Amino acid sequence: MQTNASASSGHSSQARKATASGWIGSALEYYDFFIYAQAAALIFPQLFFPSGNPKIAIVASLATYGVGYVARPIGAIVLGHWGDTHGRKNVLLLCMFLMGLSTMAVGLLPTYHQIGFLAPVLLVVLRLIQGFAVAGEISGASSMILEHAPFGRRGYYASFTLQGVQAGQILAAAVFLPLAYYMDDASFNSWGWRIPFLLSAIVLIAGYIIRREVHETPAFEKEGASGGVPRSPIVEAFKYNWRDMLRVVLCSLMNVIPVVATIFGAAYAVQPSYGIGFSKSLYLWIPVIGNIVAVLVIPYVGNLSDRIGRRLPIIVGALGAGLLSFAYLYAISIHNVPLAMVMSILMWGVIYQGYNAIFPSFYPELFPTRSRVSAMAIGQNIGTTITALLPALFAYVAPPGSHNVPLTIGAITFGITIVCAISAWSARENFRVRLSDLGEKNVVPMDKLSYDALRAQSMAAGKKAVA
Repeated sequence: MQTNASASSGHSSQARKATASGWIGSALEYYDFFIYAQAAALIFPQLFFPSGNPKIAIVASLATYGVGYVARPIGAIVLGHWGDTHGRKNVLLLCMFLMGLSTMAVGLLPTYHQIGFLAPVLLVVLRLIQGFAVAGEISGASSMILEHAPFGRRGYYASFTLQGVQAGQILAAAVFLPLAYYMDDASFNSWGWRIPFLLSAIVLIAGYIIRREVHETPAFEKEGASGGVPRSPIVEAFKYNWRDMLRVVLCSLMNVIPVVATIFGAAYAVQPSYGIGFSKSLYLWIPVIGNIVAVLVIPYVGNLSDRIGRRLPIIVGALGAGLLSFAYLYAISIHNVPLAMVMSILMWGVIYQGYNAIFPSFYPELFPTRSRVSAMAIGQNIGTTITALLPALFAYVAPPGSHNVPLTIGAITFGITIVCAISAWSARENFRVRLSDLGEKNVVPMDKLSYDALRAQSMAAGKKAVA
């Protein structure tokens, strides 16, 4: 009995370490990714593109945000293969270095007024490297945490991957807020905007220190010891799991909600050509507050999915967030700051988390250990690539001077979230399937009574380990 207790305690300890590593790594890496997103919406139109036509400048700047996602399917193939053949830890370290160095380089770029069209070209190249790097982050971190998590607690532990992502967004905005507030526009546009990008040097060092301490997952090591590591996990994923990969693609279209909340919403609220008139510092508080609430909500939703399953919260989150997008954009259109704050909290901070907190367990549970990182990375990054092109589309169909922007963009958003909800509904529930059986056909989930009993044991062991 003492040996079993020690084993349980050790397993819980490893799960917590893996979760902390995934959380911190995701926060640091997505800090890099989202400072670019903020800059593309707020200042890059004036810095890296011709100033003669504001509409073209906004569309072009938001298109560079989307370009980063174009590289993500390629990154998913390369980094997914690496994660399934060389381990989860190795791929996460590689992602960190690529992201950190490319982000620092953005902070050193000359502007359009200094070197002309070469400036947006270099910006696009660095954004492609960013997109390539981030493609392996969520799938690698989610797989690592899932494979360390105790049975019956996978949803709770894996949700911390996305809590880290939300924290990264808070950090990105927290860096921009004091700069935008305390610096005059001339200084901020001249050199102040570079500071968040150059701070990625600290991000890179901290990320390396944290991730080098991560242990490889027992599931992957077992595959390696038994000779089960595939030569081509991507081929296996497409051959045996293409239906679930398609489901992941369609569910990942839910990325339309953060696009509306933090990218198009920022341009709509802040860019002078739209005429809304939000100040940069004021608007930045809207997604910040929504993200702060999300950080608090995510673990509870992840834990809920361990009790009732993954599909229902995802469906409710998709449809609810899609409907609230109308109200959020309307609040911006009438320059009602309190209402915009409330809608941001409801849409982004609460309802959207029904999807966001759960997909880090829902997606990898669809696939076997042999091809888990590849299958999830490819499916997720194809879906997010599609939605990341939406800011430029939104700016095109609802450009400055157009009417009914909330109705137009809200209708597109809601239509996309309906597709996501249907796709999640069509998937099988895997929250009561053992880790070793995930991705296998015709697997029968554990009965509810046995599952609840094992989950209670896992929770008790975790509390004892903490004590």
